[in-house]
Amino acid sequence: MKNNLKKWMATRTGKVVLSLLILLIIARIALPYVMLHYANKKLAAMDGYYGKIEDIDVALYRGAYTVDSIYINKINEATGKQDPFFSSHGIDLSLEWKSLFKGKIAGELVFDRPFIKFTQDKVELDDVARDTSDFRDLLKDFMPIQVNRCEISEGHVMYADYSTDPVVELEANHINALAQNLKNTYKKSEVLPATLQADANVYGGVVQLNMKMNPLAENTTFDMDFKVIDAQLPRLNTFFQAYANADIKKGLFSMYMEAAAKEGKFVGYVKPFIRDLDVLDWKGQDKEDNFLRKVWEGVVGLGGKIFENQKDDDVATKIPLSGSFGDGIKPNVISALVTVVQNAFFNSLKPAIDNEINLRKVDEKEKDKKKGFFKRIFDRT
Repeated sequence: MKNNLKKWMATRTGKVVLSLLILLIIARIALPYVMLHYANKKLAAMDGYYGKIEDIDVALYRGAYTVDSIYINKINEATGKQDPFFSSHGIDLSLEWKSLFKGKIAGELVFDRPFIKFTQDKVELDDVARDTSDFRDLLKDFMPIQVNRCEISEGHVMYADYSTDPVVELEANHINALAQNLKNTYKKSEVLPATLQADANVYGGVVQLNMKMNPLAENTTFDMDFKVIDAQLPRLNTFFQAYANADIKKGLFSMYMEAAAKEGKFVGYVKPFIRDLDVLDWKGQDKEDNFLRKVWEGVVGLGGKIFENQKDDDVATKIPLSGSFGDGIKPNVISALVTVVQNAFFNSLKPAIDNEINLRKVDEKEKDKKKGFFKRIFDRT
């Protein structure tokens, strides 16, 4: 057997096969280094950004590679300094086998502990859109095929405003999200074939998002519900001190939202709840507050007590939303005020999703209510 193998290796065919095998082994060994050099070169060339990748691992048997420890900083145009913008302990980019079995070539992305940060001077919609577009273009360089599935594990998002006193930093952590069928490689008969499910922790509370959507539709098309449950308001005191000049001593915030959109129009509602609110406290650090600050805190606290539902000990309202993406959101302020009074003195709102918004609601014309303000308050139907 050995002699036959040696004779075959000595033939021209054997030498060609051996040479190709050696070249493949060398290419496999060199591939991660070549990809790492290319990726870091692309990151360094990004306009307004600077980034680096520590390592890249290749898994040819599953058509994948893993980016290890990536970071992207945004360069401050005024100072030239770098501000953290995005980082991730790892990004796994691979072929999606489920799509392959359906005769489609699509990929999937898995982010391990990603972090993204927005600062006060970078949260204009145009800036966010540009940053998002730049980030998508970068992903296209790394993943040249269409992404059909995206997963985020233990993510972290931060918003910072360093122009205020005190400095405001808002964040959500332990973000876990899964988006599937983004390119509709299966379930072609469904109106909303793609799904997004996400949850996160925010200041002792929980955030949950459920969305069905059609990313391939010409106009934005989705049906979603969103919850914030029992976020602790005192942990947001830097925000209230900076923007509302008030200290929150006690209180829990919850919010329930539904929205649907198609053909450029959307409808929905936002239902915020504040429970056990306590703003004014004449003890402790409040002794250092000036008189006007105490008056403002007193007004906020008194308003909360007046419109607090005595049975459920909460302040709540329901704000209907409607409009088109070209014209912006149109909240119904009168309905919101009516609901505040109703919740305080008559019918308490239910802290839950009402399951009343869907794509059909977008087509329904809003019915004009000819009832007066006080009649609407006392109407329990």
